Amino acid sequence: MPADWNPAQYRRFAAERAQPFHDLLALIRPGLMRRAVDLGCGPGELTALAADELGVEEMLGIDNSPAMLEVAQQRNDERVRFVAGDIGSWTAPGDHDLVLAAASLQWVPDHPAVLARWAAALAPGGQLAVQVPANAWMPSHRVMDDLANSPAHRDAFGPDGPPVDPVAVNVLEPEVYARLLFDLGFVEQHVRLQVYPHVLPSTRHIVEWVRGTTLTRFEKRLAPDVFARFLADYERALIDVLGDNEPQFFPFRRILFWGRRE
Repeated sequence: MPADWNPAQYRRFAAERAQPFHDLLALIRPGLMRRAVDLGCGPGELTALAADELGVEEMLGIDNSPAMLEVAQQRNDERVRFVAGDIGSWTAPGDHDLVLAAASLQWVPDHPAVLARWAAALAPGGQLAVQVPANAWMPSHRVMDDLANSPAHRDAFGPDGPPVDPVAVNVLEPEVYARLLFDLGFVEQHVRLQVYPHVLPSTRHIVEWVRGTTLTRFEKRLAPDVFARFLADYERALIDVLGDNEPQFFPFRRILFWGRRE
C-alpha cells in the first residue's frame, strides 16, 4: 500500500467511500466483541464508527501511511487505538472476534496466504469482513493505465515502467473468495459483487476521486511537474472516452465478503 496518502484528498468523497463500509458492517453478526482490528484503517473515522456500532471493547486500527496515522491517532482513546503496521503480514494468536478490512486488501499480493493469516487471528466464532474494489477494467482505471504505458509517459517512470494496478493484479473473482472462505473453515459466508451507482458533479471529478487512491502509485514515482502533466493528459483522455458531462455517472464495482468461524 502506498505510504504517502493524502488524507484531505481521500476525504473529498467521504460519503461515497463510506457507503460500502456501512454495507460491510451490516453483514457482521451482533454479539460480544472483545477484540477487533481494522486493517488499512486510513484516517480512522470509520474505524471508530465500527467500534461504536458493534460495541467493540478493544479496537485496533492498523495502517502503513504516516499521513493517515497522524490523523487517525488524534482519535486514540482507552478503547480505540491506531498503530503502524503491515496488513499483509499481520496476524494474531486466535484472540480476535472480528477482522475487518475495507478497501485495503487489494494493495497486498497473495490473497490466499493473507486471508489464511487473518483467519488464524480469529477466536472460535470470530468473523471476517472484507471489501475490495473490483473495477480495474472500468474506464477510470483502463484509461489511466493505457496513458501511463503510452510513449508520451512511459519513459518518465524509469526502466521498469509504470507501476501496475494492484486491483488488476491482486483482486480475485468473487467465487474464488467464497472457495477460500470454505477452505479456511468458515461455516457461514456471504460473498457478493456490488455496483455502487455514484453520481459525481462532472467527469473531471473522477480524476479527483482516483487521485485520492490509485493515482498515488504514480504520484510517488513522478516529479511534481511531470505528474501535473500526466494528470492533465489523463483528464483529457477520460473526457474523450466518457464525454464532458455534468453530472457524470460513475459506477464502481466492489466485492464484499463475510465469514464466521466455527
